[in-house]
Amino acid sequence: MQRVFSLFIVVVTVFIGQLPAQETQRTGSITGTVINAVTREPLIGTNIVILDTTLGAATDREGRFTVENIPVGTYVLRASMIGFSSSTQTDVVVSTVRPAEVRFSLTETNVEIEGVTITADFFQKIPGKSLSTQTQSNEEIRRLPGGFEDVVRAISILPGVAQVQAGRNDLIVRGGAPSENLFIVEGIEVPNINHFGTQGSTGGPQSFINLDFVSGTSFSTGGFGVQYGDRLSSVLQIDLRDGRKDRFGGKGTISASQFGLNLEGPLNDDASFIFSARRSYLDFIFRAAGFGFVPEYWDFLGKVSYRISNNDRISVLGIGAFNNVRLFNDTEERRFDNSRILYSNQDQFIGGVSWQRLIPSGYMTVTLGQTYVDYAYRQDDINLETIFRNTSYEYESSMRADLVLQLDRNTEINVGTQGRVAHIQSDLFLRSFETGFGEDLSVDEVMSTTGYKSSLYAQLTRRFGDLNLTGGLRLDYFDMIKKPFVFSPRLSLNYSITEKTDFNAAVGRYYQAPSYIWLAAHPDNRRLRYIGVDQYILGIDHLLREDTRISLEGYYKNYFDYPASKSRDYLVMANTGAGFGGSEEGFASFGIDPLVGEGSGRAYGVELFLQKKLSSVPFYGTFSISYNNSWYTALDGISRPGTFDQRWLMNLGGGYIFNDRWEISARFRLATGRPYTPFNQDGTQDPVLYNSARIPANHSLDVRADRRWSFDSYVIITYVDIQNIYNRRFRDVPRYDRRSGMIEKTSSIGILPSIGISVEF
Repeated sequence: MQRVFSLFIVVVTVFIGQLPAQETQRTGSITGTVINAVTREPLIGTNIVILDTTLGAATDREGRFTVENIPVGTYVLRASMIGFSSSTQTDVVVSTVRPAEVRFSLTETNVEIEGVTITADFFQKIPGKSLSTQTQSNEEIRRLPGGFEDVVRAISILPGVAQVQAGRNDLIVRGGAPSENLFIVEGIEVPNINHFGTQGSTGGPQSFINLDFVSGTSFSTGGFGVQYGDRLSSVLQIDLRDGRKDRFGGKGTISASQFGLNLEGPLNDDASFIFSARRSYLDFIFRAAGFGFVPEYWDFLGKVSYRISNNDRISVLGIGAFNNVRLFNDTEERRFDNSRILYSNQDQFIGGVSWQRLIPSGYMTVTLGQTYVDYAYRQDDINLETIFRNTSYEYESSMRADLVLQLDRNTEINVGTQGRVAHIQSDLFLRSFETGFGEDLSVDEVMSTTGYKSSLYAQLTRRFGDLNLTGGLRLDYFDMIKKPFVFSPRLSLNYSITEKTDFNAAVGRYYQAPSYIWLAAHPDNRRLRYIGVDQYILGIDHLLREDTRISLEGYYKNYFDYPASKSRDYLVMANTGAGFGGSEEGFASFGIDPLVGEGSGRAYGVELFLQKKLSSVPFYGTFSISYNNSWYTALDGISRPGTFDQRWLMNLGGGYIFNDRWEISARFRLATGRPYTPFNQDGTQDPVLYNSARIPANHSLDVRADRRWSFDSYVIITYVDIQNIYNRRFRDVPRYDRRSGMIEKTSSIGILPSIGISVEF
């Protein structure tokens, strides 16, 4: 592995050494649109200013603007208009090969007098949108040290978000389970956006969404409105940009784990496309390192955007991800190592069509979506006899319609409906298997069925001076479970104490249907109910300066009707769903036990978050510290810490942009250890001691340096990213080695350097 990496460094170094040390100063352009944040109508005559320059523009009849002849570099843009709150966007990268695209959404205010100075808002709040929400731009995600340019991994630096294992995207949000996170890509709800994803949950090793085409993300850790349902803890919205409209272009990339090619360009005056194809090269590295298993994946993304008229826009999206694992069992050592692995071959597809129409004082959106996931799980013993097999697919068709209307300057209403048809087929087999706790489990279950989900919601936002109130009601239906109807009321408020200080609060009920695989795994599980949680949030945020904000939030979550095992009376399903699963976790995440909705839990915590945005001072950074506490109760009635409970989380990160060529950044992360059940000397475990021990605290420092070369017809971007630079291995839950009869400590790889290079044309 070291030889492969060294060869890669030599090739890249020789290539970079042939580039000129000094480039001529070159220019690029910025284009974009400005719209009303509520009605989506274009705003004519909005002033656009590039801060710390004399450059700027004004929007035309379609709300569009263009600024030309801008020296390459990273800029901050401000949009302002009388009667609207101004908005500032940071991290706008100008290059020679593609116009930078910027989209502003401005909110109406009561200020209508000319000559009033409007302060730029780096942290814009839109009435009616979610509390506890953080947005990240494409550039903020791309340059994150140790982030592998992954949209999911980038949100792990936000307050209240814990990672279960190094190198995986199993996110624990405010004490919830990894199955409680909702992903929305271009308006389509997606069950999982990770390669080798965990069935019934939302984690995996790496996202298959190509960051090059992501315009930005919005991540809510609680208090989200009634337009989002069927998840309990978080919502991650991913917006993809349109293809460039000036000419055909693309990008070739070799990154830390994959290589790929992007293409984009205009189809005609009103349509454009984006397309990417990527392949991992982990299989080459794993094979060279002598591993007995070799993972391989491909992913593809395509989108076509078409403006039918000034008021109508349609987009078509397609994403495919294909994952395969090959095992080499040519030696006894490899057969033993592979016998401890639950491996999965997966194919996943996401497709959809979205139509948006502007209407007087508002807009409507209709989205048709298709998601398909084909799973092929398997685990064999050392004699290559099957221990566990799961061959299944989940195919979901959906239609969603949303209407947003601004009744007057202070009142907004949002109504919508969604319908889903889920085709589920599963063939589960587990031969007689004894867990570490002494239970004997077996499964041989086949199911093929169709289920129906639907929802209705309505939300009203009203502004009373400095007070914004948002109230909503949601009705959900799912015909495959007991008590198919649930009703969710939610209320949130924002009060501006001063121009720089806001008070926020939210209370609401949230429901989530049991995972499809749980319902398929055992006949008893089809009598489960919706899982519910009541959430309470209080917070305050304050602008220290226009580019720096500090916030403090506290939350309390009360879980009820959580599925719990009848055969393992200490197990509640909130403690499953992370990692790769398999025999060492008792195959618990698949819901193979008979389950009953009598588990409960509570989670509470406090989060402090400080953020400095990029501005005239070319430094950016974040600091967060969170205290979290989660407890769950199964059928034995004993309240225990959640399996993913990490009490203290701290993230400190930031970077400095020296000029249009060089940038350096770093991230430090500290997390106290999560619980686990200790082993007895003979490898057994005692249910009385379930989650009674904790792994040590983990911490690491990642650093990254970026270098750009700009030429007339292409741009080269290179980076060096070193994870865990002081070489402290991530400590994980111990394992029992049945061959040696020893309890072995487990840890991830230590220092991990990587190099990436891309050429944009």
